[in-house]
This record gives sequence, C-alpha cells and structure tokens, in this order.
Amino acid sequence: MRHLFALCIAAPLVSWLLLIGGVSAQAADPLGHRVDEFLKQPHLQTAHVGLLFVDLASGETVLARNPEKLFAPASVTKLFSTATALDALGADHRFRTPIHYRGTLRDGILEGDLLLVASGDLTLGGRTNEAGEIAFEDSDHTYANWMEDAALTPQDPLAGIRDLAKQIAATGLKRVRGDVLIDDRLFEPGEGSGSGPSKLTPIVVNDNVLDFTFEPTEPGQPAKVSWRPQTALFNVEIAVETVREDVPLETWFKVDDAGKLRVTGKIPANKGKLVRIFEVPEPAAFARAVLIEALREAGVEVTAEITQKHPTTPLPATDGYGNLPKLAELVSPPLAENARLILKVSHNLHASTLPLLVASSQGRQTLAEGFAVEREFFKKAELPLAGISFGGGAGGSRADYVTPAATVQLLRYMARQSDFPVYERALPILGVDGTLAKACSADSPAKGKVHAKTGTLVWGNLISGQGLCTSKALAGYLDTASGRRLAFAAFFNGVQLGEGVDTKRLGKELATICELVHAER
Repeated sequence: MRHLFALCIAAPLVSWLLLIGGVSAQAADPLGHRVDEFLKQPHLQTAHVGLLFVDLASGETVLARNPEKLFAPASVTKLFSTATALDALGADHRFRTPIHYRGTLRDGILEGDLLLVASGDLTLGGRTNEAGEIAFEDSDHTYANWMEDAALTPQDPLAGIRDLAKQIAATGLKRVRGDVLIDDRLFEPGEGSGSGPSKLTPIVVNDNVLDFTFEPTEPGQPAKVSWRPQTALFNVEIAVETVREDVPLETWFKVDDAGKLRVTGKIPANKGKLVRIFEVPEPAAFARAVLIEALREAGVEVTAEITQKHPTTPLPATDGYGNLPKLAELVSPPLAENARLILKVSHNLHASTLPLLVASSQGRQTLAEGFAVEREFFKKAELPLAGISFGGGAGGSRADYVTPAATVQLLRYMARQSDFPVYERALPILGVDGTLAKACSADSPAKGKVHAKTGTLVWGNLISGQGLCTSKALAGYLDTASGRRLAFAAFFNGVQLGEGVDTKRLGKELATICELVHAER
C-alpha cells in the first residue's frame, strides 16, 4: 500500500511539473508559441511545414521548424536561378541582337540574306519603357490562361523588331532579294518547367505568344476580340460568343499547318476584359515573319515570303559573323531588369531560360551544362548541396526540392554581395507589387516590410475533385518592428484544397506568419 500511495501522490506532482515546464517554454519562446498555435488550423494538420527566420546581422535563429528537411519550393526556385545568372553574367549585362548581311549590297539592293543572330534577349525591346526599364503588370500575361486578372503592358510588343527594321532602312537599304533568316543556335532548345509558354529558344518575341483580349457584349452576341501582335503569319478566325452569366467561361485555340488559327469560346456577360494567350508553334518562324513585316513597313522591299516553317537555308558558321557586315543592333536593358521581371511576376519562361543563358555565356549549350555552372555557384556560396535538388529553373519540375536552411543560406550570401540592391529590388513587396500585391490587408503592419519570392504549385486530385497544393512558399527578407533584418524561408507542402482553402488563402497565411515575426521584439 505504501508503494501504491507514493505512486498516486507522484502523478499529480509530475503533471504539475510538466505544466510549469510548458509555461516556461512558452514564456521563453512566445513567437514560436504563437506560430505553433496558428499552425494548428485543420487544413494544415496533414501538411508539411518548414520555417526558418535568421537575423542577417548576428546569424541568430529567430524561428525554425524543420529547417533541414526538403520541401518542394515551387517558384522560390527562381531565387536560385536568378542569383546564379547575376553571378555568371553580371547585373549590368546587356543582350546584343545584331542583324548582319551576306552577299552583295550595292545601290540599296542586297543580293543576299539578312541574318538576325538571336542573343537570348528575353524581351527584345517589347517591354522597355521610356525610362529604359522593363515594364511589368502584377499579374503577367503569360499566366492569362489560368488567371482572370492577367494584364498586358502598354508597350508595343514589336518595338525592338521595328527598331531593328528602322535601323536597316536608315542605312539606305531599299530591297532584299535574298532571304531573312533567324539564327537561333545560341543554345539547344528546351522545355520550360512551369506554366505558360513552354518552348525555350534563344529568340523570344512577346514571350512567343499572341495576346487575345476578350470583352463581353450582350448574351447571344459576338464578344469583342482584339489581338496582338498582328501578323499575316496567322489567318485568325474568331467565333467567340457572349453568354449568360451562369454559363462557364471557355476559350479555345486551334491552329493548322497552314497557319489558320481558329479562336472559339464563350464569355459570360458579367466578365470584364479577359486576356488569353496562344503560344506560337515555331518561335523562329514567328520572329522571321514579324521582322519581314517590319522591314516592309519601314520601306524596305523584301522578296522572301512569310512561311509557317523557318527556311532550312544553311547559316554561316557561328564564329563567322565577324566577317559579315552588321547593319543594325538592338541593345537590351541591363540583366538587372530581367531579374526584376522574373521575380516580381514569377515569369516561368524567362526563369526556365536562365540556366541556358548561363551555359551559353561559357560557350556551352545544354540545360545540364547550365546547371553544372549553377552547382559551382552554390559551392562558392557555401550552400549545402544535400539540401538542393533542381530539374529546371522556374520551379515546376518534380525534381525541385530545397531545405529552408539552404534557401536562407542563399539569401544570406546574396545580402553580402555588391549587387544585392539589384537582387532585393527585384523581389515582390508585401502588399505593394508583383505576386505579393494582394497577399495582405491594406493595414497589415508588415506591409512594405517583406521583400520575398512567392511560390505556388498545384496538382489535380482526382479523389477529391479539387487540387493538392504541393507547395505554397515564400522566401526573402523581412524587417521587424524592432529594426532587425531577417532572411527567411517558409514552406507549406501537401495542403488539400477545397472547403474554403485555396492558394490565395495559403499565401495570406504565410503573410500572417511574417506579421507574427515582424512583431517580435
């Protein structure tokens, strides 16, 4: 009995000690307690959560949850791709796209060919504003087929092509009796790893898409439809009807080998203007067509005809252009502007192309060679390679995984580099612009205090009929109310969507965690 009595007395004592210990732990880490309480929401119970917030000045860990575990980063991958490109090429790098000629040029008549040599310029003058910057909208047109708020920048998407044509006309060239060719051999074509345009090529005109803008009228009547850039390469036929408000939105594109592009759909009467995109089948043929048309507009007669397939005419040796006269050249804004576009709007096509541009800068041509350069950069930055796996540059590959620790190490390294102002300026700002423009309330205490890259990756779940959010992510820099500067990475992986849970809500919940950390003392 004496032993049983002692046991009965001991049990309340243990509970009391545990209670005191729990209170002490909460008092010692109030931020961690608040975050853990927030993470107890039902939809996060089956999810994997990774968090790491580190003081940039002292290296102190402010908050950590599973920092050494691998998480799908989605578009946070672009932080790594952009950092590598800035390191390999330099923030001041400018793409130079020349047009040479071969043959005989006499009295304004070229008996030969014009040759545009693609340099990998990702915007080719089609977004450059009067300040020499690359313009962007918070919701980019490349996402238009998935998002109803996608918008077009006001710039002429053919501005760079027209500039080249005007330069050529200004030389006195009046007639081209040969062909107009696009040399796109800078690197091997590839496939992008994110949504939107998928073909990775050294020649990019308007992201290699046609933009269609739809505006409803009255039910039963044709919708208003406009498109850009205009080109005779495609014979566009439009049959898009305005329908009742309760009819689902539909838009479809179908093109045949002759370039007949049929656009059909149904636009509910209560919709505003909608943008949808059509990816051109062959970027080189598209660029050739709009260049021929721009030359004709500039007063240069071109006898070559526009064709759906780029001609197979042999091109000069890649190292032979030094012997061919140059008639025109387009110079891009600095790479810093490309980085800003990629990170602000999460531009998948451009981010996917970065490893190929990095490879080409070293005389290489393949995606694997680009990632070999990226791996060497990671070693220099002392990133833990065991905490990184990438299959593409944009964040949509099934091989993409990183740890919060590796991500924060990259951010800490970049904060010590001379081009850090470029890197930081490129990041979306919470509640202000880019993909973070609407991620918090207007009165959020963290508004304007978080510069970070977002990430979203969703796969269809055929069991629920909804989606599985493979990744909702946020990583960058945070200024606390007490004046500390933190580097952070936050990942939600494996969240079932539906019943009030969507990716916008998850994004706002990551912003809420930032608000909790922002308030720490």
